[in-house]
Amino acid sequence: MTLDELAIGQSAVVTAVGGEGALRRRLLDMGITPKTTVLMRKKAPMGDPVEICLRGYELTLRLEDARKIEITGVKA
Repeated sequence: MTLDELAIGQSAVVTAVGGEGALRRRLLDMGITPKTTVLMRKKAPMGDPVEICLRGYELTLRLEDARKIEITGVKA
């Protein structure tokens, strides 16, 4: 399952961060690393972008980037 499939109010644990080069490095630098718990806070009316909460702060991501983040252990 990937981060873009997470419903509002659900949390999960990051298992892998995909992408290549600068994109992958940017995601890792923002704190999206394996074993990090993320919570889906909001989705824009058209679905893009999404806002997640991790490590005590909110982060907004495009759906295209969220699709590169694999998650597991979804909790309501």
